[in-house]
Amino acid sequence: MNQKIKVALIYKKSYKFLSGNHFDNTSYHFFMSALKRNDKIIVTYFPAEKTFDVSKLKGKYDIILLPNNNTDGTPDELIGIKNVGIPVISRTGDPHYAKRFDQFKFHEKFNIDYYFNFMHEDYFYSFYPKTYSYKTLIWGLEPSLFENAVPFKDRINDKILNSGAVGNPKFISRIANRVLNPKRTGWYFYKLRTKCNLLSYVTHTGMVGKKYINDDYAKLLSRYSAAIAATTFYPTVKYLEVPAAGNLTFMEITKKNRGQYLGFEDGKSAIFINENNYKQKFEEYLLDKNNPRWEKIANEGRNHVLNNLSNDNAVDTLVEIMQELVY
Repeated sequence: MNQKIKVALIYKKSYKFLSGNHFDNTSYHFFMSALKRNDKIIVTYFPAEKTFDVSKLKGKYDIILLPNNNTDGTPDELIGIKNVGIPVISRTGDPHYAKRFDQFKFHEKFNIDYYFNFMHEDYFYSFYPKTYSYKTLIWGLEPSLFENAVPFKDRINDKILNSGAVGNPKFISRIANRVLNPKRTGWYFYKLRTKCNLLSYVTHTGMVGKKYINDDYAKLLSRYSAAIAATTFYPTVKYLEVPAAGNLTFMEITKKNRGQYLGFEDGKSAIFINENNYKQKFEEYLLDKNNPRWEKIANEGRNHVLNNLSNDNAVDTLVEIMQELVY
């Protein structure tokens, strides 16, 4: 048990999310940085493009790790994968696209033993067979990116920041998309986030091209005292990044998105919102925005994610999966 697990990370050389040069470096920080920091594993990286001969890993590695169960991140062919005798762990893409991209075929093709991602297991199994092994891994937060947070008292506090993709709230657009693009729109995945944008005191900042205007994301968040994290069906890494930046986080937590597993407490480390109470919660803050209570909640949220939900914590959980498969 004291021997380090030898991990072979096989990935497509052209996979933009592991290049380190993409505007979204979430996967890069996890796979290329956090994995190497864990003292229970030794990670060797194998970039390839069309094919990779897995047979050369036999007897040398304990685990094969794939960045996803599709050929945008994993080489098209893993030669000898079914005969090498090494357990395979893969991050899964968005489960709701499993059928659209026929990701089931890669279960057999890549001989995958175990899956992980951010989503609650109930959401994963809504789209994948119950026979697949899956574990929720709360990954994506790289603490070093949030070290230089602006003091809470020096931030904009008469506006609430709303960042990321949103839908078109117009009735005609919603009806058209329901027919032409069902269950794929911003309104479908970010309904509450979209509704928040209709409020005069909510500032929405999306991306222009491949970045936020004049800011990286952590710096943008740090300009505001309060910000929104709202997704309809499952939490995303934004639920970690917003509190990590020291924001009072208005966080959509509902039975539908199953966000309770993140471990936040309403009124203590975040302010929980839903489609029925979000206006009331916003106004409670704005009408008493200098109340020290808000900074206390923001600090509790920041401490919670940095101490319990960082990439290093996620890798610890991933190592437990590896140990389960190897020992």
